[in-house]
Amino acid sequence: MSRINTNVSSLIAQRNLSGTTSSLNESLKRLSTGLKINRGADDPSGLIVSERLRSEIEGVNQAIENAERATNVIATTEGALAEINTLLTSIKSLTIEAANTGAFSPAEIEANQLEIDSAVEAITRISNTTSFAGLKLLNGSLDYLTSGVTASQITDVDVFGANFGLEDHIGVTVQVTASAELGGLFLSGNTVGAPGALLSSVSFEVQGVEGVQAFSFASGTPLSAVAAAVNSVSDATGVQARLVSAGNPTSGLVFQTDDFGSDAFVSVRRLGGGGDFFQTYDEQDGVSVARDEGANVQGLINGNPALGDGLELKINNPSLNIAVTLDTDAAQSTAAAYAFDLTGGGADFQIGPQVNSLQQVGFGIQSFAASNLGTTRLGFLNTIVTGGDNSLVAGRAREAGAIIDESITQVSSLRGRLGAFERNTLQTAVRSTSIARENLTAAESQIRDTDFAAETAALTRAQVLQQAGTQTLGLANNNAQNVLSLLQ
Repeated sequence: MSRINTNVSSLIAQRNLSGTTSSLNESLKRLSTGLKINRGADDPSGLIVSERLRSEIEGVNQAIENAERATNVIATTEGALAEINTLLTSIKSLTIEAANTGAFSPAEIEANQLEIDSAVEAITRISNTTSFAGLKLLNGSLDYLTSGVTASQITDVDVFGANFGLEDHIGVTVQVTASAELGGLFLSGNTVGAPGALLSSVSFEVQGVEGVQAFSFASGTPLSAVAAAVNSVSDATGVQARLVSAGNPTSGLVFQTDDFGSDAFVSVRRLGGGGDFFQTYDEQDGVSVARDEGANVQGLINGNPALGDGLELKINNPSLNIAVTLDTDAAQSTAAAYAFDLTGGGADFQIGPQVNSLQQVGFGIQSFAASNLGTTRLGFLNTIVTGGDNSLVAGRAREAGAIIDESITQVSSLRGRLGAFERNTLQTAVRSTSIARENLTAAESQIRDTDFAAETAALTRAQVLQQAGTQTLGLANNNAQNVLSLLQ
């Protein structure tokens, strides 16, 4: 049947040519953009998944940048601490030099004191001025804030890290479960024939964590004189001696460690063949021994078993990393709980792609000004300057040396914690998130990116079909003219 009003063949050719042109345009768009999904209509479900993956990739990228920036902050902080360490080492050298009073004149000691004053001032200046992009690092602004600490119970609180989560404060409760103890040996003063004194001549050796010293005493020497002799060198042994009852030599003599804890010990050993009466006993249970060690305080912090070290209790878990130093009486009492609050502060590092407590790490950096280096028991670094209680010109080189040693330990400890945080937390986070970025990017690319090999094949096919379709449409349009031959 021949018609001229309706050219069905042309319509069929047009439809197929339109589809081919659409496929050709789609291939050109994909090849020019490099994307298989350019709009929602291309693949609705694929677009949703792809956008979610893109969001995760951006979060991972920023997490990596955050960790790298945190590394820069730590490098800046550690550089300042290294300079403080250098200054402290110099101060230590000057202190030891000034202790050589037999070879140094008072004027030279005063010169050393002036140099120490300058170095201590420099330490405080470094603490106050070290910053990163306007963020003060060592002036205490990154330290955690506490409230309710009772000095008669807790002498020091060091918060190294805390994760507040959704809370605005963290309550801390400390419970002593076993008392801290000094190492102690008892020597009886109720000796028949010489009450409150040595029955015969005796030589003995006293040893502690600091060193060992030998003593020799004649028969009849009062125990109070023995205690005085031992105490005169207690800085070299780490052992002190005292009468059980002050002023009563017959109450006996106790050789006792300077410090609490299992690291502290006292050993009293008789030398030579004389002094058979000289026998020491465990101060606690009365067993005949020549050596006794102290004991660390044991306890709980927020119900978690804490590590005891002398008078200090420490815990380190994902929510709290803290060290609490107890007062002597508090560390020997299991009758009460000591409570306080962390109310804020610290530095929070976002090292994960999601903003939640599991992907944030808190880190506390205390002030390293001279007034904060040292301890309450020993004194602080600012006391070794001119006019201070532990200055060289005041003849306190020994005390100054102990403060400097403690200050060096504190600075070195923070440098170690910073190094561990960088190595074990930040670098690990960068490596793990980098792997996640690779896998997420691969998944997103598989969904959204153009496969050029397949798409160029599709383009070639569409081009051939378009050419064929165009020619076919031309033939279909010419078919109507064949009707004219019927009219001739």
